[in-house]
Amino acid sequence: MPQRPVSDSGDDHHAAMQQAFRWQVPARFNMAEVCSRRWAQAPDATEKIAVIEHVAGAAPRLHSYAALQAAANRLSNALAKVGVRRDDRVAIVMPQRFETAVAYIAVLQLGAIAMPLSQLFGPEALEYRINDAGALAAICDEASMEALLSVRGSCPTLAVVIGLGQGAARADHDWQTLLATAADTFDAADTAADDPAVLIYTSGTTGPPKGALIPHRALIGNLPGFVCSQNWFGFEPTAETLPPDETPPRAGRAGMGAGTSGQRPVCRATQRRKASSGVRQTGPGREG
Repeated sequence: MPQRPVSDSGDDHHAAMQQAFRWQVPARFNMAEVCSRRWAQAPDATEKIAVIEHVAGAAPRLHSYAALQAAANRLSNALAKVGVRRDDRVAIVMPQRFETAVAYIAVLQLGAIAMPLSQLFGPEALEYRINDAGALAAICDEASMEALLSVRGSCPTLAVVIGLGQGAARADHDWQTLLATAADTFDAADTAADDPAVLIYTSGTTGPPKGALIPHRALIGNLPGFVCSQNWFGFEPTAETLPPDETPPRAGRAGMGAGTSGQRPVCRATQRRKASSGVRQTGPGREG
């Protein structure tokens, strides 16, 4: 059956479509809820893969939504126990790895603000951002522990350092010990779509780095790009990681590690204070 042309007159309707477009943003919204928690509550949550973790010299590790959420719940409880509260900034200085995903989900569902910091940052860069944000806690592994501890004395708000791997011995708290003693259930914070979720710092090429405060609703604006790049181009993450005769794991339907079609995982892992005056808020419906 022949397709009907968009316009017999050849008019360009782009301007009208752009003017009529509106983001559908719910009043209550939380990144951790839509990326992990809702899928972890499904009957087949132990089967659906959220994260495929690639480890040098070893077989890939497949982490289900159930495992991701349980670990995040434990970390949320642990963070609350050591004093992290809603709107507190938590620096996450780790590579792409399963624990990094756990850290983000845990911080976000606690209602705190995740602050990603590059492992390439030296002491001066870490010190500036931690102080500018007034970060209360930091989570890092051995690669960043030395730089972080070298400036801790100059960061008066940094009350809690959680260490992972070989960096745990020098931290205030060992990640594994914290999670081992924490409950795997957690009542997530009820956040508004406009509530702050992530604090990202600019590179500071023309001046001091500035914090960009990202609300939970920003995830809605980011999702189309992931859907286009991952679901439209035949991406198959399990092709390189599973034996030819093995059936690929079941994927979630949307969120961290899952396409909206429910067919393929699309994400891999290979690695009470107000925000400071230098922070700006961005996201769907708001200029950056």
